[in-house]
Amino acid sequence: MSTQYIAKRFGRALFTVFAVISLSFGLTRLMPGGPVDALRAQLIKQNADMSMSEINQRLATYTNVQPDEPLYVQYFQYLGSVLQGDFGRSIWRDVPVMAVLGDALPWTILIMTLALLLMFGIGVSLGAVLAYREGTTFDLSGSVVSLVLSSTPYYVAAILFVYILGYQLSWFPTGGRYGTAVEPGFTLAFVTSVLYHAALPVLSLAITGFGGWALTMRGNSISILGKDYLRVARLRGLSERRIAFRYVGWNAILPMYTGLMISVGMAFGGSVILEQIFSYPGVGYYMFRAIGNRDYPMMMGAFLLITLAVVIGILIADLTYTKLDPRIESGGSDEI
Repeated sequence: MSTQYIAKRFGRALFTVFAVISLSFGLTRLMPGGPVDALRAQLIKQNADMSMSEINQRLATYTNVQPDEPLYVQYFQYLGSVLQGDFGRSIWRDVPVMAVLGDALPWTILIMTLALLLMFGIGVSLGAVLAYREGTTFDLSGSVVSLVLSSTPYYVAAILFVYILGYQLSWFPTGGRYGTAVEPGFTLAFVTSVLYHAALPVLSLAITGFGGWALTMRGNSISILGKDYLRVARLRGLSERRIAFRYVGWNAILPMYTGLMISVGMAFGGSVILEQIFSYPGVGYYMFRAIGNRDYPMMMGAFLLITLAVVIGILIADLTYTKLDPRIESGGSDEI
């Protein structure tokens, strides 16, 4: 992989982040009743005895811009603060936005990572079995189930789980990151409680997500099973196990790799509704609450964090795909 290729991909990622920051700033500032105007009106209403200079100072604290400066000056002030990791101060919580999001981020990463690993692992395994049993009753029933589940929105499963398994049967908790009686720390009781509280959010994503991966894996595997190089491999006396894993499985999974890395970033966007349903305090939960409380600094900070996750996921896919599949870098077309 050349230095020019890496620089080009990093440049594209930085440009995307820069464009999102610019658009989010411009759209919120230029629309009537934007965050600065709304926050100014809210502060005036709540603090009738404060002077306008004090109001502007409070605005600068919350939004990282001087509201009496020209728009382009405010933009550079906001851009400089964001690049330093300062998204302003939360109106709703009255604490720095990064303090809230920094505390919430590991919990969102936890449930999204577990869900993606489960759905991808189950989907790839099921898809491979369906391909090898193409045309059988198992293939037909498995494909139908996968299609139905992949067409079901994750929030529908989440609502059913929280109502049936949470409220009706009381098998799982319906909120929180861990039990209130458990002391945080690297102990078995704490880890067990964390996984117990994350079970329903993870299952909601995994059950409705593995079907799409299974169908993709099935289609990729079927297309590879008819290749001539597999016949040559059998003539060479290679075992079916090695052919299945080394030739069929690897070549079928490779096209799915980019989609998996993009899903890592996109999962953060899906966390907004999921974490609200389960009252799970992650990035999505605080973004949803910020919308209801008109907390613009929190909303913009969470939005930029989700955007950054998507960009990083795509960047990692770009930089690592050629390592997994040398044909991309060499321009070859022979299967491995």
